[in-house]
Amino acid sequence: MNLTGQRWQQLAAVRSPESIAAWACRYLQALAVQQFCATTLRARTQDLARFVEWCDERGLATPAMITKPILERFQRHLFYYRKSNGEPLSSERQGVFLQHLKGFFRWLAQNNHLLYNPAADLVLPRKRQRVLRDPLTVEEIATVLQSLDVSDPIGLRDRALLEAFYSTGLRRAELLGLTLYDIDARRGTVFVRQGKGRKDRVVPIGERAIAWVRRYVDEARPQLVSDPAQTRLFLDEHGQPPSLNAITLRVRKWFDDAGIIKRGACHLFRHTMATQMLENGADLRFVQEMLGHASLQTTQNYAHVSIAKLKAIHAATHPAAGLERSAIMIVDLGTEADGR
Repeated sequence: MNLTGQRWQQLAAVRSPESIAAWACRYLQALAVQQFCATTLRARTQDLARFVEWCDERGLATPAMITKPILERFQRHLFYYRKSNGEPLSSERQGVFLQHLKGFFRWLAQNNHLLYNPAADLVLPRKRQRVLRDPLTVEEIATVLQSLDVSDPIGLRDRALLEAFYSTGLRRAELLGLTLYDIDARRGTVFVRQGKGRKDRVVPIGERAIAWVRRYVDEARPQLVSDPAQTRLFLDEHGQPPSLNAITLRVRKWFDDAGIIKRGACHLFRHTMATQMLENGADLRFVQEMLGHASLQTTQNYAHVSIAKLKAIHAATHPAAGLERSAIMIVDLGTEADGR
């Protein structure tokens, strides 16, 4: 496993083979052997390193010293913790953090490194019922796409990238992980390698997006590529695959330039694609397949904001939905009152 960064160095610089940090390293190595993806390993490394720091500050040296009351103290620490901007951790983030700890202690107990699992009965924070923010409108999408300077290689790359985002609803990492051979223009499909949960899937891509990707490959990519062996589809000005954060900042810049103040960046295209498909009659399970959601419940979050049809039904059936109908109803009520 090749995990780098400050958090990993903190875990690796152990003082004792029986320390919490040492066992955390062994646990992460075990996850790597089980073929957990790099994103999952980074997230668990970060959270375990923070837990190790918290334990060090309180003289908790070994896993055997950790009890359920101590984990509940740490849970309260997460609840009262404030980020650098003064905001608390969301209940979802607290839950993910604690799930990572539960996985660590479950592994210790299952492999007989602990007599019992102190996190077994830890009660996680209740999840909020998420209602996603407003998606982009068709007009906002058009404004962003038409504002790009496609005479510039990076501008043309961005247009192809955003068209692919909008057409497929891929996650940011999935789209940037595409190779030259993953888009089948003849069949109109994209092969997603090792998406979330290390799952492959095939999703459709529209003709317009294919046309822009083909133009990017023919005109702009040859000006960007520096290594003929490089097969990644989207490249930066140095001929390397762009980082996730670089693309996020780039997309957010285009939104800002277009005067769009809705929060989000890359994920907003995914959110918009799913919502617009649902509003135009797509079955929820087909959208689930497109998005690569393991659970239909996750996809249903998008159904909550797909309100166009609900508004149409409301306008057609509610007696007070329209001004004209409301006026008739008021007149009728007044007539009845006069008759009495």
